Amino acid sequence: MPLTWKDSGLRWYWVAVLVFFADQLSKQWVLANFDLHESLNLLPFFNFTYVRNYGAAFSFLSDAGGWQRWLFTIVAVGFSTLLTVWLRKQSASLLKLNLAYTLVIGGALGNLVDRLMHGFVVDFIDFFWAKSHYPAFNIADSAICIGAVLIIWDAFLSGKSETDCAEGVKK
Repeated sequence: MPLTWKDSGLRWYWVAVLVFFADQLSKQWVLANFDLHESLNLLPFFNFTYVRNYGAAFSFLSDAGGWQRWLFTIVAVGFSTLLTVWLRKQSASLLKLNLAYTLVIGGALGNLVDRLMHGFVVDFIDFFWAKSHYPAFNIADSAICIGAVLIIWDAFLSGKSETDCAEGVKK
């Protein structure tokens, strides 16, 4: 186990802080400049559209009556605590895994603040094609998804060196 924070994955905690602040600043900008459901078209496939998400990803459990707010609060605190403990125990040199954990932590804490302050998560990134819209999301959601993909990627590659992976492709 690393002896100091500089030797551990905690060295990368600045990524979580950066994600958290970018997420919160973007949401504050949306709240200050948009009415609910107001939309600004930026590209033929992309809008800024202010929506409220009372659930989790893709509005999962959004109409559950309010108890889900506290469930998702507990989940965010639990996962952030667990990932922080794991960061403390692993080497700072594990770039992919440290980055993954800090992205998830920053995103989870960004959405946690929304739930506690507003009772919902502010979403505003709206991709669409013709009349089909992907569910709106935010910077925190993006960080969580990227972090989760990196964790899965690392799980598939754990125990394999880069050389082993490259040789496996050649065969």
